[in-house]
Amino acid sequence: MALFLLLSTAFAKTVTYDFNIGWVTAQPDGFSRPTIGINGQWPIPQITAAVGDQLVVNVKNDLGNQTTSLHFHGLYQNGTAHMDGPVGVTQCSIPIGGSFVYEFKIDQPGTYWYHSHDSGQYPDGLRGPLIVTDPDSPYKDQYDEELVLTLSDWYHDQMPGLLSWFISYANPTGAEPVPNSALMNETQDLSINVEPGKTYMFRIVNMAAFAAQYLWFEGHTMRIVEVDGIYTEAAEADMIYLTAAQRYSVLVTTKNDTSSNFAIVGSMDQDLFDKIPEGLNPNVTGWLVYDSAAPLPTPAFVDAFEPFDDFTLIPHDRLPLFSQVDQSIQLDMKMDNLGDGANYAFFNDLTYVRPKVPTLYSALTSGPEASNPAIYGANIIPFVLQKNEVVEIVLNSMDPGKHPFHLHGHAFQAVVRSQDEAGVYVGNETFPEFPMRRDTILVRPNGNIVLRFRADNPGVWLFHCHIEWHVTSGLVATMVEAPLELQQSLSLARSPYASANSSALAIPPSHVEACTSQGLPLAGNAAGNTEDLLNLEGENLPPKPLPAGFTPKGVVALVFSIIAAFVGMVVIGWYGALEVKGVKDEQPH
Repeated sequence: MALFLLLSTAFAKTVTYDFNIGWVTAQPDGFSRPTIGINGQWPIPQITAAVGDQLVVNVKNDLGNQTTSLHFHGLYQNGTAHMDGPVGVTQCSIPIGGSFVYEFKIDQPGTYWYHSHDSGQYPDGLRGPLIVTDPDSPYKDQYDEELVLTLSDWYHDQMPGLLSWFISYANPTGAEPVPNSALMNETQDLSINVEPGKTYMFRIVNMAAFAAQYLWFEGHTMRIVEVDGIYTEAAEADMIYLTAAQRYSVLVTTKNDTSSNFAIVGSMDQDLFDKIPEGLNPNVTGWLVYDSAAPLPTPAFVDAFEPFDDFTLIPHDRLPLFSQVDQSIQLDMKMDNLGDGANYAFFNDLTYVRPKVPTLYSALTSGPEASNPAIYGANIIPFVLQKNEVVEIVLNSMDPGKHPFHLHGHAFQAVVRSQDEAGVYVGNETFPEFPMRRDTILVRPNGNIVLRFRADNPGVWLFHCHIEWHVTSGLVATMVEAPLELQQSLSLARSPYASANSSALAIPPSHVEACTSQGLPLAGNAAGNTEDLLNLEGENLPPKPLPAGFTPKGVVALVFSIIAAFVGMVVIGWYGALEVKGVKDEQPH
């Protein structure tokens, strides 16, 4: 064991990326638009590291008109919770012109991605793959080459404008903007040269804002060997389904015959769209190219989508079901309107509102009160977890849409996933002996899921729908995990409760500067109160509820009545002006 640790340390290295985040122009589907790039380029760089490496990402915000942040999706950040990246949770936003350093050790192999976690920003381009290679992979001798394949959706309009319409009285039903196109490796013209008789491991990432995609390789079978960083027992599939934020690694063996090329097809799940725009092409096609002189085929028509059921996967390590639950959290999910007429998302009748103080900093600066969920504000939907307890999340969806839910800081066991229209969880299912583990899972329309994980990673971790429209409309809860233990391992120097532990990490200067340069508080409860932690006066709050008796249909009727009244007044004014002009013209000179 000592020799193994010595060798691991010897081969570990520091991997550094310097990222200037700024605007570029891109046209991946032929439509030119401003796009968020890195170092003057888009698509943005792939981050690659090996297990055991120290990753350093130096960020400079050169956008000029927006703040930003980076989240390293799927990395647990064990011991470095302050590097997770969501704004208002583990950091303040990186201000315009500001710099910020992310630094952490990578101790888990797999397929991940990184993206902005600030104000619904990443669909404007700030999203890219993050690959952690593994010399000890159980499948290392079963393939010849690794390839990365990203799926994504693409909008022609920028997010700030789309979001201001999405969360407004003009959209009382909460209809999400539909993407203009689907992309594969951020293009619609992808060709992958392959050699006959070889096996390729495709690391597949769905970096979409909204659309899940069905994916298949015509004429080829996939063998699934990893999902969301968890090795699985190999499982054959002809088609897979990736929600936004999910990842798969699959082995594909090429044919010995090189006379033909084959389509790789991604197809957006149109069930997600309230209304399908006329002329929308939901598909994106790439090709496995055996012979560059041969034609690139048009994909064959598919009668029905029949993807592999990921719930049946078995983790390679066969970790048994966590059978003894210490804390069970029930989250009842719905969409509804508030008093401003806009449509919001709710857990347990609460919609998430970003606090004035990042929740992690509240946990670090509140001493023993850090275990009291009240100090964090009701509208971050906080749950305090005790170290090493087994936590169960029971999510009941009261919405007719599909939703992909993601947990930061952990992979969870998928214990139950109901069929469509199953209603609330009633506890009558048979649990799998070795449940699939991943960090993002689909809940079906009006269905339920049950997830379990061990709270062995002190920090502040979000649990949220990974449809970016729903993040911004409040479908987010917060796990405050082992906050007293967290205070012993991580310190904010300005806190009177700063850890006396000499080995505790300190919140870095660039993180502190991100807050102070914008006049944002670093300590106290959700309202920034450091004297009385239970006094939340001045905290950020959602709009007030609708008046009693109002319904979404009533809101729609009211909106159209207001519009009709406004148009009527304009017409009356215009007509009256004509009459006055006519009377004036009749006066004697």
